[in-house]
Amino acid sequence: MLDLHIHLLGHNDREANRDNIRAFLDEASRRGLKEIGFADHDYYWEQMNFPLICEVAREYPHLAVRIGLEAEYRPNEEERIRNLLSQYPFDYVIGSVHEIAGWIFDIPEEEPKHHQKDADELYREYFNVVTQAAKSGLFTTIGHFDLIKVFGVRPASDVTVLADEALTTVAEHGLVLEVNTNGRYKPVKEFYPEKCLMEEIKRRGIDFTLGSDAHFAAAVGRDIDEAAQLLRRIGVHSVVGFRNFAKVSYILE
Repeated sequence: MLDLHIHLLGHNDREANRDNIRAFLDEASRRGLKEIGFADHDYYWEQMNFPLICEVAREYPHLAVRIGLEAEYRPNEEERIRNLLSQYPFDYVIGSVHEIAGWIFDIPEEEPKHHQKDADELYREYFNVVTQAAKSGLFTTIGHFDLIKVFGVRPASDVTVLADEALTTVAEHGLVLEVNTNGRYKPVKEFYPEKCLMEEIKRRGIDFTLGSDAHFAAAVGRDIDEAAQLLRRIGVHSVVGFRNFAKVSYILE
């Protein structure tokens, strides 16, 4: 299987050196992955070393090692992202929304605000930014599609209705949505996106990929098999990886 949401640099707490790269690739090998993708946060751009990743990857011929980027989407910064993407031939790019109008909503210090806000409005504001990200033409993939639930706040309205425009835009632009297993280790304690959204994504014919959002080597591939099994149970037969922005299909066995 595959894991396309890996942070070699973590939260900029380690270097992109040979030993650290090997630690991630060793764990991917141990878990029997077929494809692994490094997609560090764009705000650590100066610390990235893509040529070194490619060099070390040659020591692992059984692994398809891809180079990606997780770019923080802000509506007024599309040109900044476009400039970064012009500097390297990425295999894929994850567009993620961690902010709403300058509010970084997914850090622990911000949890009280989630409980103070109207949940439906909170979800509407979040999915509005996700829609803009999907329309931007910058990304292959939208990361952790319902990240706004991170602290367990749920809307009164049907979440598939609140996410409708975002899902429509994702489908129209041929983007991919990931099952991100890291949500299990957050207060919400479940994968992103939740099952009803997975079912709606499947119904709309949107492709899935898989990602652990690993920020340390031991988390590479964490719960990926379980995520694949969940997709199979709802009728999904394949997931996609990437090479040079082209989709590569993997059958869910």
